[in-house]
Amino acid sequence: MKVLSLTEPYATLIKEGKKKIETRSWKTSYRGELYIHASSTHIPSVSKNNKELMDLVKGSSLNFGNIICKCNLVNCIEMTKEYVEDIEKNNYQEYICGGYKEGRYAWILENIQALDKPIKAKGHLSIWNYENQ
Repeated sequence: MKVLSLTEPYATLIKEGKKKIETRSWKTSYRGELYIHASSTHIPSVSKNNKELMDLVKGSSLNFGNIICKCNLVNCIEMTKEYVEDIEKNNYQEYICGGYKEGRYAWILENIQALDKPIKAKGHLSIWNYENQ
């Protein structure tokens, strides 16, 4: 299965359906089923100090070191100035959950489903393959 590792709280935000666009500095041609892994890395200080962002996961259990949900990666859009402005104006919650900047990429996620039981796994960079161990 194809997996993408993210730091918390971003993985949990996807699992809970509060974040449906993953922002990246690189594009992908991959489309299809994608599992989301919450890396074991601590929450970055810039995220931890963002009250609006952290309020979105208040009361949620964070899942460090686990694959926690699956979704479909349906599109990868290069962000233009207009795209970034549109997200900031019309979907502010999504805007505070990502790194929106012209030239970056918006990975569009659909059909997000939390796993009944998280899968313990070591994360990797890029999209990686999980083999049942």
